[in-house]
Amino acid sequence: MADRPANLLILMADEHTRHVLGCLGNSAVKTPNLDRLAARGTLFPNAYTSSPICVPARAAFATGQYAHVTGLWDNAFGYAGEPRGWGHALQAAGLPVGSIGKLHYRREEDPTGLDFQILPMHLVDGKGDVLGAVRDPLPVRWKSRAMAEKIGPGETSYTAYDRDITDAAVAWLGEWDQSGPESPWTLFVSLVAPHFPLIAPREFYDMYAGAGLMPTKPARDEEHPWLAALRACFNYDNFTDERTAIALASYYGLVSFMDSRIGMILDALDATGLTDSTRVIYVSDHGDNIGERGLWGKSTLFEESAGIPAICAGPGIPVGRVCRTPVSLVDIAPTVLGNAGISGAGAALPGRSLLELANIPDDDTRAVFSEYHAAGACSGAFMIRKGRWKYNHYVGFPPELFDLENDPDELVDLGRDPSHAGIRDDMEAELHKVCDPVAVDRQAKADQTALVEANGGRDAVIARGGFGATPPPGEKPRFVSEG
Repeated sequence: MADRPANLLILMADEHTRHVLGCLGNSAVKTPNLDRLAARGTLFPNAYTSSPICVPARAAFATGQYAHVTGLWDNAFGYAGEPRGWGHALQAAGLPVGSIGKLHYRREEDPTGLDFQILPMHLVDGKGDVLGAVRDPLPVRWKSRAMAEKIGPGETSYTAYDRDITDAAVAWLGEWDQSGPESPWTLFVSLVAPHFPLIAPREFYDMYAGAGLMPTKPARDEEHPWLAALRACFNYDNFTDERTAIALASYYGLVSFMDSRIGMILDALDATGLTDSTRVIYVSDHGDNIGERGLWGKSTLFEESAGIPAICAGPGIPVGRVCRTPVSLVDIAPTVLGNAGISGAGAALPGRSLLELANIPDDDTRAVFSEYHAAGACSGAFMIRKGRWKYNHYVGFPPELFDLENDPDELVDLGRDPSHAGIRDDMEAELHKVCDPVAVDRQAKADQTALVEANGGRDAVIARGGFGATPPPGEKPRFVSEG
């Protein structure tokens, strides 16, 4: 039964869009290990991040609460243990729980509900990307131009970090004492790939070099003003066709590199005899725009950025099922609690256990929610996905509405189409069941303004600049002035 306690291995990638995954229909990418995990479990093709940026997404993952509830708005508001999450509930129940790899919480010393942290990555100096809290008006983030320059084959500190994380996970599984207590353990293993820089190990880059990978979705002739402001902030105009092809080959290569790491961990689970007594979840913290519409990185509500892969396998989980019920990262907390047999603790959470959803018929009436208040956002952005419809609400701007059944590429915005007014009203009503977007936007900006002032004010923060991706343990960030 899916509600029977079992070991739980949670595997997370960083910036993996679900569009680049073999078992979800991408025939160009090679992801044999994730494909085999999906084949022996349940695949959720309509999964979403709770916020398309690392720190708020990982806080939602840890707590089962949305960013507007946690107050962790962007990559300078790190999770420090409040509100309490599924790790705290496991600890209170006396169940082993720990992590290996990237956490991106505030700092290691904080009580975040983990018995141990092996090779953790946290906010730089416990402060993170304060520049991302500068929003009114938005600065130009010149560091983002490095995304078009640091591309191609090679090794980085990130790929080295992922190799170390994999080795540590394999060692931990091999050392687990199966003759000890029967209490089920929960292990969170978090890799960095395919997060930029888009530099992939040569053997994986060569799988896609010259394959002709190019984006297929153009920017709309009349771009939504919220997106136009984000594009001006991140300034990705140095991506030529040649650079785009190299960057995409690198991204695909990093996905295959990450998949190979997942394979090693799954093989270790087999070798230790733990597979039959362990449930496995695979997700990403958010996706990546991968050059579609001329956008890179995350930070948008498009399917490439907000959509994530989600797979569950193990005891009591249907084999070979595709569950089309929309799900999100806030569903992880009730999943962990349900897996451990902890009843009642998740009753007040907005999510629902993936173990439960995998075992009942698809529910096209379920609405899932995402929000974004971070770098490049001139105002709060909110998403509701329900059935075939996807509604994007931008405070102070017109909404977007997409019919994902007839327009899966989100090329036709029905946000101002009079014939869809009723659907827009219904979707906006779903949004207001979750939050008041105007009030949330006001609170986010107030908190961010206070943070910027506490760090010397707008001019000082812009002069200090940004550092791009958070460096792995032992490496210092390199700030680039934005002024």
